[in-house]
Amino acid sequence: MVFKPCFIFICIKLLIVFSVDVYGADNVNDKTELNPIPQAHQFISEHKGRFNGQNINYTATAGETYLRDKHGKETASIFTFAYTKKHKQKAENRPVTFIWNGGPGSPSTWLHMGAFGPKRVKVPSDAQFPGAPPYPILETAESILDVSDLVFIDPVGTGFSRALGKHEGKEFWGLQEDAASMAEFIRTWITDNGRWNSPRFLLGESYGTTRAAAVAKILEHDLSISLNGIIFISQALDYQGSSPYIRDNLISHITYLPTMAAAAVYHGKVQPKPENLANFLIAARTFATDELMPALFKGNTISEETKNHISNRLAYFTGLTPAYIDRAELRIQGFHFAKELLRDKGLSIGLLDARYTVDEVDDLKATPDYDAASAISSAFNSALMSYIRSDLGVDWNRTYLSPADDELSNQWSWRTAPKNTAWEPTYVNTTHDLSKALRINPALKVFVAAGLYDLVTPFFDAEYTLNRHGIKSEQIQYQYYHGGHMMYVNEPTRIDLLNDTRTFIQQQIK
Repeated sequence: MVFKPCFIFICIKLLIVFSVDVYGADNVNDKTELNPIPQAHQFISEHKGRFNGQNINYTATAGETYLRDKHGKETASIFTFAYTKKHKQKAENRPVTFIWNGGPGSPSTWLHMGAFGPKRVKVPSDAQFPGAPPYPILETAESILDVSDLVFIDPVGTGFSRALGKHEGKEFWGLQEDAASMAEFIRTWITDNGRWNSPRFLLGESYGTTRAAAVAKILEHDLSISLNGIIFISQALDYQGSSPYIRDNLISHITYLPTMAAAAVYHGKVQPKPENLANFLIAARTFATDELMPALFKGNTISEETKNHISNRLAYFTGLTPAYIDRAELRIQGFHFAKELLRDKGLSIGLLDARYTVDEVDDLKATPDYDAASAISSAFNSALMSYIRSDLGVDWNRTYLSPADDELSNQWSWRTAPKNTAWEPTYVNTTHDLSKALRINPALKVFVAAGLYDLVTPFFDAEYTLNRHGIKSEQIQYQYYHGGHMMYVNEPTRIDLLNDTRTFIQQQIK
């Protein structure tokens, strides 16, 4: 590995422009003058690796890209980790995949160090606590770097990304604001790197899929930048189907049931144990839509006979007792399920990944105190911080925000209507954006990767969401994996996910 001397910390650009405005000359309150914009930081290094059996020489660029307004003034710094192949063949038109995580407020750490980056952190595949550092950092031989350049993006307020000058982070913290900044980043990056005619893919996880759908619409409709494909990992486009904590949300009781059924089988709560998990989950889907939904819709007009039947079937699929289900009035909320399934053992199961368990102090609470699957967070953060300094040469005194700026969550705007106009809050839904993008670009295809044990974005919700809104089924591909929200922490699921993603990209560039 060789570090180029191209990261030159040029002295801070201090251009004080004297002007006369309505407030008089030399306005000392101008934040731009008090906070001058420095030279963008770039850390560039050369590497080689073997991915999918191919030897690849590549450049790693860890650095800032400045977003600018229509007057050319800097508004924000977007920090990315870009891996681009060297020594391309003359006729090679190599794809580029733009990758981000979710939150909102998460940097790209998970996808970067868990699956798609050239190196990854190894955590136990059997949903056990990963222990204390040091954590193994391994070569990712299965990375899709053999078929695509990769750009891992940290949105403003995460990682090293910040608002600049007089601008504040909250200007970018919103459903629409965030999507606009990401679309503008893509336009800037393909311009700066001469990649306007390269095949383009978006890859997002969780809220990152919410973002990807919105970004796709902006790119296709507003910026005339067509995409070849979108990869959704743990999709979350229509939040009605992934909001299990709202009692009156009947849809979530339907979309969550197959995931509850998968978790119940995993923990030995379905007796007799199904011979075939896939067939069992098909039966759970059918029961949820054909029997449970009509029963919930009837409310207190349901007959006692029907109620008892539904209760017994729910007990079978979920592993919960009929008595509990009766007390819940046939409405099993996802967070309650995480606490109730193994209550007899004093354990709560994970939300992000139901395979994980935790022994909590309070066994009487209705919901878990925290997510058992969060046990792996330290391993990912530690591995990334070590990797970017030792391998990528990132030597910077700026704090890497993971989690995000502590003001981000409280200031995030879900509003979809213009300010100062009437607006009635509703479930977040960017499926309409995806539908529009798919109709503008009929060649655009979507690959959906879902974990069977994900109690945050259940796999049946992906089907429910994408089977509606005028989306053509031939533009959507589904793949299901034995894992949770971050299904790639499980082996061999990680390899399967990478191979399936590689195949999808190859299919779209033929």
